[in-house]
Amino acid sequence: MYKQQFRGLVPGKATACGTAWDDFGVSLFDLRLLPAGHVELHDARRQRRWTVDLEPFEIGAVPVTTAQYAQVMGSDRPGSQLPLAEISWVQAINFCNAASIAEGLAPTYTFEEGEVTWRTGAPGYRLATEAEWEYACRAGTAGPHYGALDAIAWTANDKLETTKEVGLKQANDFGLHDTLGNVWEWCWDLLDPARYGDYRAFRGGGFADKHWSVRASTRRGGGPGITHPDLGLRLARGAFGDPLSAQGWSAEVDSERGKITGMLPTGWTPRQH
Repeated sequence: MYKQQFRGLVPGKATACGTAWDDFGVSLFDLRLLPAGHVELHDARRQRRWTVDLEPFEIGAVPVTTAQYAQVMGSDRPGSQLPLAEISWVQAINFCNAASIAEGLAPTYTFEEGEVTWRTGAPGYRLATEAEWEYACRAGTAGPHYGALDAIAWTANDKLETTKEVGLKQANDFGLHDTLGNVWEWCWDLLDPARYGDYRAFRGGGFADKHWSVRASTRRGGGPGITHPDLGLRLARGAFGDPLSAQGWSAEVDSERGKITGMLPTGWTPRQH
């Protein structure tokens, strides 16, 4: 198990007030099983590129919708097929647990005294690692987009004022919709612990972003308690044997990434401990 402490954040325990199952016991979420493979990642600050080998895992065909959130969390409002947005990383973690509990799965995350623990061997719902997310988004392609951007993503080109219903644009070769555009999607990984502390990464671009931001490799992030009108999540599943390393993420690497070494870029100030 891996624990990450959040300064000033003490999240509540996840509870499932509603149910994610229909009368026939079918999951509310459409997940696609992706085969084992590899993806190349890069760290622009450290000017480093590396390849991650991935085990098979499942990931949502579309981002989580407001209807799915309402059903799992027991909201009085029925929701819609718009992607869920304005959700923080901590809330996304809680939703993953609630969806797991509703389907009788062991939750992936635990909260204790301000710390969140990823139980890597648990079978419940979770956030994708960045390596999983980029592998899923690219679906075997190597360019910034898996197709013509206007055909696959809602972006600033569409001059929208809000999100659009999921699944309306062309899917990639894994059968996944909206990995680019519409809403950014929270991932498990820390963005850059040396510079930003506990900020978590989100990927994919949103409906108001220009084309240069809506790319498979673009990384952004924010504090675990922040929200944005174009920031949501996509569910993943997959259990792994190593409690401190899985699918491109490593507790040891996170610790090393948090250390300041060498000359700092011009105008760059490290976080205060």
